Parts: sequence; C-alpha cells; structure tokens
Amino acid sequence: MPRQSRLLSPLLSLSCLLLAHGAVRAADDLADTVCTTPGKPVDEQGYVTIGGIEQWVRIKGASCANPVLLLVHGGPGNPLTPYADNIYKAWEQDFTIVQWDQRGAGKTWERKPIDEDTPLTIDLLRDDGIAVTRYAAGRFGKRQVILMGGSWSSALGVHMAKGSPASYCAFVTTGQLVQGFAQRDSYDATLSQARAAGDKDAVEKLEKLGPPPWTDPRNPGILRRVTRKYEAMSTEPAPKSWWTPSPVYATPSYEKAYEAGEDYSWLQFVGMHGDGMASKLDLYKLGPDFAMPVYMVQGAQDLVTMPAQAKRYFDTIKAPRKEFVLVERTGHDPNVPMLAAQYRLLKERVGECK
Repeated sequence: MPRQSRLLSPLLSLSCLLLAHGAVRAADDLADTVCTTPGKPVDEQGYVTIGGIEQWVRIKGASCANPVLLLVHGGPGNPLTPYADNIYKAWEQDFTIVQWDQRGAGKTWERKPIDEDTPLTIDLLRDDGIAVTRYAAGRFGKRQVILMGGSWSSALGVHMAKGSPASYCAFVTTGQLVQGFAQRDSYDATLSQARAAGDKDAVEKLEKLGPPPWTDPRNPGILRRVTRKYEAMSTEPAPKSWWTPSPVYATPSYEKAYEAGEDYSWLQFVGMHGDGMASKLDLYKLGPDFAMPVYMVQGAQDLVTMPAQAKRYFDTIKAPRKEFVLVERTGHDPNVPMLAAQYRLLKERVGECK
C-alpha cells in the first residue's frame, strides 16, 4: 500500500467563466476541446495551468459522453493517480474519471515544488479544485460534474461544493473530516481497543502522547499508525494489486517527488505547532445548506473519522437529497466494500449530470 491516507452552456459563456476564474488553460497533451464523438474513449494525462501554476490532470473513460466524475485525493499530498488504473478501472465504463494532483502533491509537486515556508491554505486548494472542475466541464461540454472526496478531500470537497454550487450535480463523500484531525473520540476509541487487546506497546505510545489537541506535528502520525493497525483487525483489506503504480509513475523521480510533496503537504496540514490547515477546519461554520444531493459513505470501523462524528454532521445537512451509508468491514482507507457502496450510489442515486 502507498504512503497515503495519513491520512470539475455554451462555449463562449464557458470561456468567459474560465478566464474570470483565473486563466485556466490546457498545456502539454491535454486539449481544451469538447467531446464531439460520443462513445469515443478518453485516455489523457498532462499539465493544465490552474491558479498560476501547471497542475497534473488525469482523465480516463470509455466514452467522452459519460458523466464526468471528479475524484479529489486525500492526504493532503496523497494522489491516487498512480493507482487509478487498478482501483477505478471498472468505473470507466460509466464515468469519465478526472483526477488532479493538488498543489504541493505528486506530479504537480514534481513540476512545481513549493518552498517549505510557503503556506498551503484551504481557500487556495478550494479555488484550484473549482478551476479543475470548470476545466473538466468545459473539456466535455458539461454544465456540471459529480464531485467525490474522501478523508482530507471530504472537507476540501465541502469547501468546493459551497464555493461553486452550480458546478456539481452531486457530492459523494467518504471518511468525513468535520472539525480538525486527530479528534479526542478517535484517540479514546483507539486507546480503548489497544487496552482491551493487551497491546502494551500501543498503549504506552498513546498514553505518552496524551489526548489531543497536540502541538507536536509528529503526534497525529503516531496515532494514525495505531488506528491503521486496529482497523486492519476488523476490516477487509484492499487488494494488493491496487497499489501497483501505472508505468508513468513507477520512476525514481516520481517516487522522490511524491514523498517530498507528501511531507510538505502533511506539515502544512497539521502545522508545526498544531496550527496548520486542520486546526482551521470546522464545516459547521460553513452552514448546513448544499445546492446538490449529498451522499456520505462511512466505514463502520473507521477510527480516524469516527462514524458518530460524521453522522452528527450529516444530520445537520440540508440538501435536495441526502443519504448516509454505513459500510461494515471498512475503516478509513479505501477497500472493496467502500468502493462498492460508492459505485452503487453513483449508479442508482446520482443519475446523469447536465
């Protein structure tokens, strides 16, 4: 498994909208053109200028006329683009899948590394995500796309959905972050399981940390390693084949860029003194109203974003339609039951985007 989960009208009007939002343009081998032959397969990857820098975009699907699904990666700093050909292959028959390596991550980092003293903000990544959304919609002549996020991008996705509500026909979210990261309920539940198992090593580590909030940036990672251990005891593991990178990503240069971007993004997330992006997350402050249907998929064994916390937030949401799905034998990271639940919602509930 990768080191991930520390956790997208008329053409003239659309062009004006893109220019107004920050001069989004296609670069390299990604052409800024509309799908003119329904049924034509799409298999593209390259850089698009978003927010003043070139950012990596991967697009793949069996027909360019299919609904566009924007998959926003978690971490932050953990793109799934290297593994998408394995994880989401079956979805390509029904959706044009668009992925983007966020600023400070993956191949976007490889093209444009960021100085460690340059801050990463939720608002900046939100605006980048909305620009990618509009690029993808224009690329395929759509008014709206489906937005899907998990873990870090569950929170980023909420900011995107509220920042450009007309851009999305549905929001599918998993492992919902609500207020910060490494919450007290996560710590307490994990410590309780470690004590019940007589796991002296894990208990000592967690007791040494003490309950959050923390000011040491290493502490959330220590807790995450223990939560992953205990999630693995009661969940279905993801197939090992999922984590074999596609050839374009299987290079020493990319591996180095991935790790450097992950380190930078993670530190920006937790902060040197517990004051990073995570400390500023509070979805309740954004209000309960969503303009699009919201479907929340939650792992029943998730020790990072606890089911009760996610459900409390879900219950406050006001949307045209909403559904909360609790998935057994599933933790915080993607596995087969999680993807099956997401796919069912996409096929049975979302329908066609305009």
